[in-house]
Amino acid sequence: MPDKITTKTKKEPKTVEPKGAEEKTETAEGKEEQAKKHIVHHRKEKYFEAVGRRKSAVARVRLFTKNQTFVVNERPLNQYFTIIRQQKEVVSPIEKMKLTDKLGAVIKINGGGLSAQSEAAKLGIARALIEFNPIFKKRLRKLGLLTRDARIVERKKFGKKKARRAPQWGKR
Repeated sequence: MPDKITTKTKKEPKTVEPKGAEEKTETAEGKEEQAKKHIVHHRKEKYFEAVGRRKSAVARVRLFTKNQTFVVNERPLNQYFTIIRQQKEVVSPIEKMKLTDKLGAVIKINGGGLSAQSEAAKLGIARALIEFNPIFKKRLRKLGLLTRDARIVERKKFGKKKARRAPQWGKR
């Protein structure tokens, strides 16, 4: 009779996950995969890289020979720079070298306002064009596209209201 021994087994506590937790992990993994694909995509293609600056704006530019699109901070050029003058300014170095149908760019910009950012991107593209073809340097220099505008905001001094504006002076 003692052949069959029945013992009570301890039930393991169930792990209860909040609703949507599985979805969150899937989306996080999906984003990581997308990011990896994005990085791998750029590593496969050959690109020419340069940096442009204006005031406090810094633009890191990568020129690609395969795609002809312009992407600024992971958005299309016309969505990021809504003013047409700024869009034309960014593309001007490539237009003046007559390479609009051959080159595209991925631009990452930090700091400054939109106007300074567009000028920084313009300088970055011009410098990247020199990496692409050093013969362009003379033409770009003549067009004034390689000149870094060094004007930045002057610092405020003590005893003044702004950089140079003195407090109002009373006669007595």
